[in-house]
Amino acid sequence: MRELVEFLAKSLVDNPDQVQVKEVEGERSIILELTVASEDMGKVIGKQGRIAKAIRTVVKAAATREGKKVVVEIIQ
Repeated sequence: MRELVEFLAKSLVDNPDQVQVKEVEGERSIILELTVASEDMGKVIGKQGRIAKAIRTVVKAAATREGKKVVVEIIQ
């Protein structure tokens, strides 16, 4: 999952070297914290959060195939 989020984010931003994905495992779910450069934040979130929602949807679908629950958080 971590690699998927990293790949999607790096495809969207101008500074792919500043993309970081931190994986935090909880009891029932995995939290993926996505950090990008401040000037790329709008590209990852998109208008009205559409791109962020699309990233979360793709990751949720991939996680469901593996029987896991994954949450994607975009951190500034």
